[in-house]
Amino acid sequence: MARARTPLGSTLQLVAAHAALLIYTVIALVPIVLIVLNSFKTRNAIFRTPYAFPDSDTFSLVGYETVFSRGSFPQYFANSVIVTVGALLLIFIAGTMAAHALAEYKFPGNGVMGLYLALGIMVPIRLGTVSILRLVVNLKLVDTLTALILVYTAMGLPLAVFVLSQFMRQIPRDLKDAARVDGASEYRVYWMTLPLIRPALGTVMVFNMIPIWNDLWFPLILAPSDANKTVTLGAQTFLGQFVNDYNAVLSSLTLSALPVVILYILFSRQLIRGLTSGAVK
Repeated sequence: MARARTPLGSTLQLVAAHAALLIYTVIALVPIVLIVLNSFKTRNAIFRTPYAFPDSDTFSLVGYETVFSRGSFPQYFANSVIVTVGALLLIFIAGTMAAHALAEYKFPGNGVMGLYLALGIMVPIRLGTVSILRLVVNLKLVDTLTALILVYTAMGLPLAVFVLSQFMRQIPRDLKDAARVDGASEYRVYWMTLPLIRPALGTVMVFNMIPIWNDLWFPLILAPSDANKTVTLGAQTFLGQFVNDYNAVLSSLTLSALPVVILYILFSRQLIRGLTSGAVK
């Protein structure tokens, strides 16, 4: 017979769990806080007092001035926005349609198709970099933002289809059949299900947006020209062979992190609901 938990044992487990989460939070946030703090310091202060808050003697905006005057940061930022929004839009359209088809229609190979798409989560897309580069060259899309959008769409679809199809299977079939009886087309039924899986959509969008926005590998290979650089690749502009402009690097990293933070704030409720719902399922 299992032994009942004592109040003291439950309290200790709760304290240990919160302590572990607190330690993880500190480890995750400290590097970000240091980047933001040091982006407002002079170069000497960055090395002399990296852990101190900027004061009247160490405060400086030279890094941000350099980013906007010499680094073409607005162009890099616009490129990242175009690539990220374009990829997320295609992931949303193709992912929700594929997930709806897998969840709604039973056809030969349905399970195999779902398993095949799920394998894309386990196999890193970077393993196919050479083949992707050859394909991009054959399509004459080298050094274009279109190439990045297509690659990131392919990278994000497996996760989107896997997560969304599980949530769509939880929607009562009677609800969809009632819409069909009222004369709704299959496309109407598809659009009707989207508001019911908002937590899953928020989770998928956040988990795809972060690696797309922060990626350095594919922009460096597929779109390295200055006109098509993304924010992450543009930050490398301030890293030289002999002299590194740390003020500009830290400032560009701080600015590039803002969209991710804003997105999380906007979709935090949907993200948490999606994660907890998936855990319960």
